[in-house]
Amino acid sequence: MQREDSAIRVEKMANVMGYMVTWTTYGTWLQGDKRGYVKNGKILPPNDNLLQANKANKKGNTIKLSKQQRKIVHNAILKESEIIGQKILALTVCSNHVHLVLDYFPKPISNIVAYYKKAGRLALKETGLTGKIWAKGYDKRFCYDEMTLNRRIKYVKSHNTA
Repeated sequence: MQREDSAIRVEKMANVMGYMVTWTTYGTWLQGDKRGYVKNGKILPPNDNLLQANKANKKGNTIKLSKQQRKIVHNAILKESEIIGQKILALTVCSNHVHLVLDYFPKPISNIVAYYKKAGRLALKETGLTGKIWAKGYDKRFCYDEMTLNRRIKYVKSHNTA
């Protein structure tokens, strides 16, 4: 059965047109948050006990990006996409999170997100911002058809604050 599941996943990845990834700045959207939170691709309800535990375990300051810092991260992500050769379909950098809609790329999404997070972190480091910038992990949403891809692009563009 596992072989069959793996074969289905490989086939589905071959049909992926693109995907949306989202990650947050450090400390701004903890598990248990009153707005709900995403874990393993599932949206979960608020959980105050979990939220308080996460607040207690937080190491470092909560990061909210200024307008100038958002622009720096935006440009760093665009530059990184040129370096690795991946097409960005939509990008919005908000004060507490980043949304990216990306064309399919034949590398693990975890590697791609790591490239973009690192590019943003290093660009901010040049301005003097050090320490944790991004929360661990990210959310991904696959787009298997043009309608879904266009819906994700529209969603990300609707968050554009620049």
